[in-house]
Amino acid sequence: MGRFQQFTLLLFIVFASLTGLGFCYSIVNGPTNATVLAGSEARFNCTVMKGWVILIWLFKANPVLTVINSQGPIETSGRFTSQNYTNNDEFTSELIIHNTQLNDSGKIECSIQQAGESSFAFLSVQVNGSLFIKNSTLTVKENETLEIVCEALGWAPAPDITWMTNDSLIDKSRYVTQQSPGSNDLHNALSVLTLTPTDTEILTCLADIEALPRPQNATITVFFVNSTLENGYSEDSISTWVIVLAVVFSVVGFILLVIIIVVVVRCCCLKKGSTYESEARKISTTKKTDGRAEKRQRNGSENEGYIPEEPQHTERIPGIVSPLPMSTKFIVRDADLQTSSVLKGQPQRRNDHPVSPKKIRNVTHV
Repeated sequence: MGRFQQFTLLLFIVFASLTGLGFCYSIVNGPTNATVLAGSEARFNCTVMKGWVILIWLFKANPVLTVINSQGPIETSGRFTSQNYTNNDEFTSELIIHNTQLNDSGKIECSIQQAGESSFAFLSVQVNGSLFIKNSTLTVKENETLEIVCEALGWAPAPDITWMTNDSLIDKSRYVTQQSPGSNDLHNALSVLTLTPTDTEILTCLADIEALPRPQNATITVFFVNSTLENGYSEDSISTWVIVLAVVFSVVGFILLVIIIVVVVRCCCLKKGSTYESEARKISTTKKTDGRAEKRQRNGSENEGYIPEEPQHTERIPGIVSPLPMSTKFIVRDADLQTSSVLKGQPQRRNDHPVSPKKIRNVTHV
């Protein structure tokens, strides 16, 4: 009996020694399930003991990445890459799936090419759609019941919808949620909340799926109006409008009055100016007329019977110098006016020498 125990202990030591030398290795930690949003990255880790030769990653039973101990990772697609970590006697390979899509949901497997030595996990890709409430604000009167509709479109899977009022959860019995399939394997949800407000409230609709770090939300503010306060508010509003209209009409009337006064004063000024100009023109015309008449009186009248004296013919009488021509204009006094009139038509002639028979023109100046 003692020999059997010694033999068993010896086998255990040998087995442990061979395992330590690398003749036997296994997966220490396999990948774990992951849930991500569409468009993000998914990461899976597989840890094996030291001495491994080859490690293969399979996506939906298809190999997508291979890691060889002597060469490193062999990548065949840009969507599947890896990072490696070594810690003492353990080696960890991390598979990274880029730009995940809804149809990427499925099985992820890590294999080291030994019988029974594989580990797998599942990838779940989710889609967060839109969430909205049709109205952002509502006004409700006393004892009035409202139905508020919150709609979620294009989700995968269908979201879980809850309601809150002023940061407090509303009991599920006060709202009803219905789910329906949408296009492209997506889902829609419709939640209707029924309530009779007694005060102003802020209502929040929350939609949640596993991949979201926090629920998506939409809010609405419900204003509660008391009937008594509403009547008082209406009366105050009417009074305010009356005062405003009175002030506006007063200001407009004052402005119109100022405009009328300015127009009247302007017209009067223009009328006075035109009268003054007319009088000035009349005075100027009168002065010009009087000046012309006075000028006529000073210059006298023209003597129509004046005959200019002809030049003398001195060539017939030698030695006689021709007299200087006399001025044809002279001024006479009132006493000589009659004598000048008599002599006006009788030009005198000289008998001692011939002269040309020309008329003499006399001008009398008064």
